[in-house]
Amino acid sequence: MSTPAGEEAGAPSFLQLLRTNRNYRYTWMGQVVSEIGDHFNNIAVFSLAVETTGSGLVVAGIMLSRAVPAVLAGPLAGVLLDRMDRKRIMIASDMVRAVMAALFILTVTYRRPWLLYLLSALLMFASPFFTSGRAAILPTIASRKELHSANALTQTTQWTTLTLGALLGAGAVTHLGWQWAFAVNSLSFLFSALCISRLRPPAGAFRARRESLTETEVVRPWHEYAEGLRYMTRTPLIVGLAVINIGWASGGGAAQILFSLFGEIVFKRGAAGIGIIWSFAGIGLLAGGAFAYLAGRRLSFSAYKWTVAICYIVHGGAYVLFSQARDFRTALLWIALSRAGVGVTSVLNFAQLLRHTRDEYRGRVFATMESMTWSTMMVSMMVAGIASERHSPRLIGFWSGVLSSSTAAVWTWLNLAGRLPEPVPEGVEPREVEVHGEPTV
Repeated sequence: MSTPAGEEAGAPSFLQLLRTNRNYRYTWMGQVVSEIGDHFNNIAVFSLAVETTGSGLVVAGIMLSRAVPAVLAGPLAGVLLDRMDRKRIMIASDMVRAVMAALFILTVTYRRPWLLYLLSALLMFASPFFTSGRAAILPTIASRKELHSANALTQTTQWTTLTLGALLGAGAVTHLGWQWAFAVNSLSFLFSALCISRLRPPAGAFRARRESLTETEVVRPWHEYAEGLRYMTRTPLIVGLAVINIGWASGGGAAQILFSLFGEIVFKRGAAGIGIIWSFAGIGLLAGGAFAYLAGRRLSFSAYKWTVAICYIVHGGAYVLFSQARDFRTALLWIALSRAGVGVTSVLNFAQLLRHTRDEYRGRVFATMESMTWSTMMVSMMVAGIASERHSPRLIGFWSGVLSSSTAAVWTWLNLAGRLPEPVPEGVEPREVEVHGEPTV
């Protein structure tokens, strides 16, 4: 009999989780501040690029300069996260990103696209070490009963900060200038590092449980990464999730570029327009995540798979309608609905990965998923950037939505063909239950 996708019938509320789980509370606090800072950077960089050059190709170049390093860093991040103390790696990532974010202030005086490309690349190279690390430690700092709530709160927080960060970032750029937006981003990483340093798990809890490294693994880490890939291919559900991530990203990469072009060029609303579009996208993601949190505790595994298929159709179809809307307010409603579909699938899919990925492979699995998504988005962004020199953003947006919807067809075929059986839960082991760190005062 299929178990509920969330499995946690007695899962705590978000407030209960934050109140009783000290380690998760500090992780969440760092997430809120650092991700709001991220969107200050995003709005400032893209607004500066479009105002300076007026070229969609430059926007695509910035996105590519962020995607390529994230792809290259993924395998290395995955191996190190499964070898070393994940907490220390996350703190190091934050410190490096704080320096890189501060250096963006130079781009306001020296308005050279190559400088935006370089700093974006360095900033994003350090990111997978933190983002994949945060995913890998989540089952360690949350008990089995808490995991569904922790996953949902982590992701809905990400989308809440998108909404707030985009609005606040647009306001900061408009009224205070690009320098302040970059300074806030740098300080946000320092705050995140401070929060992660406050985590207090039992000794060794942030190191993956595994056998001692062999001499071959130490000298040739590629063999260790390849072992992680073999583990992924042996788990049909992980393969299926990887496939749909690639399918979504085939249109999702272009969508990242189009947000800036629609705000600045199509609707002619400047940095504020970009911020408003991103904010409504965040509202949609938040609504979808909230629905997934409530429904995920009750969905059977079979119902989960059909929910994912339906939501990808909604996502792609609504994005097509967004790209063709003539009224700005109508376009905002469509982009919110499109991202609501993404929100549902993201929470539900990530919950499955957390439940079914063994601890010793967790860093490599999450880093590989991130790299695969970024690789596909990179191609999508490159094609969209080149196409923007000859075709309208509306035409590119139409095909972006169609490609994202195609994910539903692939997922449905895998499901009907019996290629998505429910794996045995491995993400949280009995000895991990009730590991919270120091008691709350």
